[in-house]
Amino acid sequence: MNAGGYLLNSLITAVCSTIIAVILGSLAAYAIQRSGAKLSVGLVVLILCLKMIPTSSIAVPIYEIICNMGLYDTRIALIIVYAAVNMPFVMWTMLSFYEGVPSTLDEAAYVDGASSLQTFRKVILPICKPGLATAFIFTLFLAWNDFLISLLLTSMNAKTFTVGLAGFLSAYNLDLGPMCAGAFLFSFPVMILSMFAQRYIVQGMTAGAVKG
Repeated sequence: MNAGGYLLNSLITAVCSTIIAVILGSLAAYAIQRSGAKLSVGLVVLILCLKMIPTSSIAVPIYEIICNMGLYDTRIALIIVYAAVNMPFVMWTMLSFYEGVPSTLDEAAYVDGASSLQTFRKVILPICKPGLATAFIFTLFLAWNDFLISLLLTSMNAKTFTVGLAGFLSAYNLDLGPMCAGAFLFSFPVMILSMFAQRYIVQGMTAGAVKG
């Protein structure tokens, strides 16, 4: 088992897809929440419905699209799919945080001459750091622990650790010792990150409350 290569694939695809999903999802959620249009309510419901769709029901269309694009068994394919699948979760998470930020802060920034992007980057994001941290951590875990999408879209070059770990299980044999060792190796970074993330999220929530 090429444990190092599989871990590297999992790390690259999870981190890159999470960064893309958080950036695009937070921007989209801010635009929807601050638009004030009647259509925004429908968009929020649509986001929730997209998140409720099971991955197994869209796995075959995703496989066909990736193969037609010539991206099968590449990290780029996993990054694109993970970012698209997890973006509704980021948007739904950030919407609740944006609702707690008064719109008067946006209006004050506009009066001072700030553009919409500057208002979002310099005023809203510092207040919503707890939301960004929460969305980033949970989205990273979703991409890191994925098995089905990686199983369908990879063969050898871009295989992630979860798919490689399943190689210890066959119809006639179960290498329980190496599988448990691999599972611990795969779970150890997540446990360490969870310990630091919990502390950061609590601190960020306190700081955001003071700023608000």
